[in-house]
Amino acid sequence: MWPDDPWYDVPAPGQGAPDGGAPDGVAAAAPDSRTGRREEQGHSAADIYLEVQRSAAFREVRRRYRRFVVPAVAAFLLWYLAYVVAATTAHGLMARPVAGVVNVAMLAGLGQFLTTFLLTWAYVRHARLHRDRAALDLRWDTQEMTRGAER
Repeated sequence: MWPDDPWYDVPAPGQGAPDGGAPDGVAAAAPDSRTGRREEQGHSAADIYLEVQRSAAFREVRRRYRRFVVPAVAAFLLWYLAYVVAATTAHGLMARPVAGVVNVAMLAGLGQFLTTFLLTWAYVRHARLHRDRAALDLRWDTQEMTRGAER
């Protein structure tokens, strides 16, 4: 794993040290002596996750996700349905030769594969440029809150 990878994670406590403790450079959160949990300030993990879900940062990450995914899925489904409808109803159009034995139907079918790859590339690029950093920050904040550590 690359150290500059934003998704690089420190091993969980108990994984990475031979004695079962925290790995070097990582301080493990002390569990509460009464409950054995790592909860502080009276918040359970469920309360913390609900608080995060209601936060502006979480809503922004979800908004950015929906602003890309909904139009992209709609466009791809329309393109796919247009291909299926044309293939079943416009036999003359789809059978029209383009170059040698290659016809319109073959090009449209290959276009389906091409648009799938392009959409995947666009999704990954959009996620990397517009959502990954905000989602990672939210992830780290959430982990810190569940550990009870102050930021």
